[in-house]
Amino acid sequence: MNTFNYRLLLGPVLILVLLTCVALAARPLTPIDETRYISVAWEMWQKNDYLVMFKNGEPYSHKPPMLFWLYNLGWMAFGVNDWWPRLVSPLFSLGGLFLTLSIARRLWPEQSETHRNTLWILGSSLLWLVFSTSAMFDVMLAFLVLLGMRGLLIAVDESMKRGFVWLAIAIGFGVLAKGPVILLHLLPLAVLAPWWKPGMNWKRWYGAILLAVLGGAAIALAWAIPAAIRGGEAYRDAIFWGQTANRMVDSFAHRRPVWWYVPLLPVLLFPWLLWPALWSRFAALKREGLDRGLRFCLAWMVPVFVSFSFISGKQIHYLVPLFPAFALLSGRLLARDQKGGLWLPALAAGLIGAAMTYFAVAGLPDKLGSIDNLPWWPGIMLLVVAASTAVLGRKRHLGLPALAVLGALLFALVQMYISASAWQSYDVRPMANAIRQYQERGLTVANLGNYHAQYQFAGRLTRPVEQLGQKDLQIWLDKNPDGVLVVYVSRRQEPAEYLFSQPYRGETAVLLSNAQARLQLELLVKKSKKASLPEGDAE
Repeated sequence: MNTFNYRLLLGPVLILVLLTCVALAARPLTPIDETRYISVAWEMWQKNDYLVMFKNGEPYSHKPPMLFWLYNLGWMAFGVNDWWPRLVSPLFSLGGLFLTLSIARRLWPEQSETHRNTLWILGSSLLWLVFSTSAMFDVMLAFLVLLGMRGLLIAVDESMKRGFVWLAIAIGFGVLAKGPVILLHLLPLAVLAPWWKPGMNWKRWYGAILLAVLGGAAIALAWAIPAAIRGGEAYRDAIFWGQTANRMVDSFAHRRPVWWYVPLLPVLLFPWLLWPALWSRFAALKREGLDRGLRFCLAWMVPVFVSFSFISGKQIHYLVPLFPAFALLSGRLLARDQKGGLWLPALAAGLIGAAMTYFAVAGLPDKLGSIDNLPWWPGIMLLVVAASTAVLGRKRHLGLPALAVLGALLFALVQMYISASAWQSYDVRPMANAIRQYQERGLTVANLGNYHAQYQFAGRLTRPVEQLGQKDLQIWLDKNPDGVLVVYVSRRQEPAEYLFSQPYRGETAVLLSNAQARLQLELLVKKSKKASLPEGDAE
């Protein structure tokens, strides 16, 4: 096999480094998801318990432990800090680039242009970039999916034993990363191997798949069994059944129609799905036929996308592990031909830049929010980048890198454009620090409505924050005359007297004493009805 060409990684890696730095500077850890997951890791750190996770003092079974272990591992090395959890996804994204290049080389050994195209596409698309710079699970899962796919290629081309050992490792750690959904990503491609790699001993192959699944299960059970014993019956049922079957078959959250993903694809796959050259290459597939690599990508991507479309619970980040398959498929097709300029994605980016510039000068309409002091320069820069991309697209050898830079810079400039508002509305540290001060004085602090532990890590809290519903409020006020209450109100409803307040996700988070809360009781009861949402809505 040809020498591993690390120079192909240079451009995509520079994009990843740039956007990681932009994310660290342009926005805080974002509630509800990022702050919740890091707070779970914080409670793991406090309790020194690496089997059962806790959120706000209660056992937390919504996610497996691997991401929380990694956060704690970094804190052991560097001390407890905000930045390490935000580097875990970029590091997995970097590993994903290496694994994707390895897979491309195995599918098309002598096609260096395909390898280059694939890396540019993977490293610059909106879906991949957003979650590569987020403190979430999905790029970690994508890395493990790629590891399993590479194992399957090793199994068919070199050593079945070695390949299926890698597959078992990917399955086991994939379950520890995000649950049995790893099987939905890996098994369809493995089962469809007779289509993309004919001529093998399939009885032996399917037996090896079963052994790999059992091996992966053994890795996952090494955590799950002790955790189930430690956590008790309810925790055991949740980790073995509730967070698997319920989410996959009849999800209690994120219910959306079958077609929901389809209209989002041009945005999620920006800028590539707006490139007419890629459309023409997809249209030519029927005429030109499929090689083994294209079959591999389709067997990886299509069954999983269809499955996710029919599962009731849908979120855009569920598609992240599929994106390397799209990048590989598109990279191969574009290596054959790249007819057509970059005018359409450049036009889309230019329109976004023009809108950014206009709203920076004229202000946002009231119905779009109350973001103040939007800078004008990101919109102007995006207009310049879009125009430059359209010009560079006339030269075939510069078209694909130019489009990749357009996608990356658009994401970076949009983040810089909204940075001031993001820090104002999503940085929960001021409220978290205020809560800590009252807890340190021995006062009880409660949150009206669902509490997603957004303040636990931000304030380095060592005590839970009580969660109150509508029916609990009056009783809690009577039992806690010195208690302090966190409520969320619209900016127009902000009370005249309070202990502390800050903007929070389009509303205002307000800290009230018992007496102040009693004065606002009728308003708070009405507000709590809207705040009492199912726990799974934010998971």
